[in-house]
Amino acid sequence: MVDKNLFLHDFAVVAILKNEGHYLKEWLDYHLLAGVDHFYLYDNDSTDNQAAVAAPYVEAGLVDYFPTPGKVMQLIAYNDAVKRLKFQCRYMAFIDGDEFIYPKTTRSIVEVVDEILSRDTNAAGLAVNWQCFGSNGQEKADFSRGVLERFTRRAPSNWTRSTAPSGNELIKTLANPRMISHIINPHFAFYFEGVFAVNENGSFVQNAFNEPVTADKIVVNHYFTKSHEEYLQKMNRGRSDILSKRSEENFNSHDRNEVFDDGILNYRAARAENFSFESEADKLNRVTEALTDTLTAYADGAKFSVETALTCRAVSSYLLEKFPRDADVWQICEEASLDAILKSLHGMRLAEARLLIRELPKLLRLPYPAVNDLRGVSLQVISQVMDAMHLNNMWSGYVELDYIRDMLED
Repeated sequence: MVDKNLFLHDFAVVAILKNEGHYLKEWLDYHLLAGVDHFYLYDNDSTDNQAAVAAPYVEAGLVDYFPTPGKVMQLIAYNDAVKRLKFQCRYMAFIDGDEFIYPKTTRSIVEVVDEILSRDTNAAGLAVNWQCFGSNGQEKADFSRGVLERFTRRAPSNWTRSTAPSGNELIKTLANPRMISHIINPHFAFYFEGVFAVNENGSFVQNAFNEPVTADKIVVNHYFTKSHEEYLQKMNRGRSDILSKRSEENFNSHDRNEVFDDGILNYRAARAENFSFESEADKLNRVTEALTDTLTAYADGAKFSVETALTCRAVSSYLLEKFPRDADVWQICEEASLDAILKSLHGMRLAEARLLIRELPKLLRLPYPAVNDLRGVSLQVISQVMDAMHLNNMWSGYVELDYIRDMLED
């Protein structure tokens, strides 16, 4: 397990948003109370005041805000976050602006995730079931109150595809982003070989559906409909995952109000009593200290995983860019991290080998003598991974690595 102090952010949320200006402040403030310490927000052609609402959070260092124009951009945004930002945060959650992650205790989200994933060293992601909320019979929008106060009635927890086009069996993903191979579904991440997602009970989840629904420890409250007026606005602005628009039938099928549930309001109030967050200066000091301590321990003979060594390299590179006046220090750390990568390859897990291969384009551009050694060792690693894929009929990965091997041999 990688020391959590090596990450700038412990738990980050990734979301692609469009015209969420009415709702964004409540959504951000709630998740900050729930223990989220950073947001990667992708703005998909918003025309309202969404960017202005986000601006104070950007200024405070809590939000990275990326303009993301175009159609069907959700999965591009999700995969971009994994590709570029996976070493900045220990966990990533992939949710929408109408979804609120709700632990069923007063603990933070990350505490619940840690508890569940720590039971299995191969568990890399947590699949969290929806709880879909209806309109509470509201026809018109009332922006004088927040979403959580206005909509307190939902479908039964076990409402699933047997009674609807899709229901609470759908999940959202909270995961270690370094173990994610790719995301081709807004709900589910595909992981490197050997690691996987589990539900709150630790049971294996293999796709975007977890049935029977598990909703005792943590859920995602999904305010799909809101009022009828708000749903029509949502329907007209289109979707970020597919070209087709939602329909009035979607409102009717999801406007479920059988169960009164205001638990999330109590959770928010309890979390607000002792709320605080780490300043940017304290965060950088913590990460810097963790990096130097980790590399000092390595110099003294400590052994650690490829994931830890790659994280140290990424942190060193980040600090080198952030503090160019101290370039000599961070270059020493970066070179030491590269040496640590080379010496941590023996006995690494298949998932870590895949992570290493993904990082090779960055690693092989580094200006250190050890890069030549890494190139040669990487060819051996790729061949070993290809052998394993051959024997297990993993032909998509096999072909991908065959191209990479050709490139490295040239």
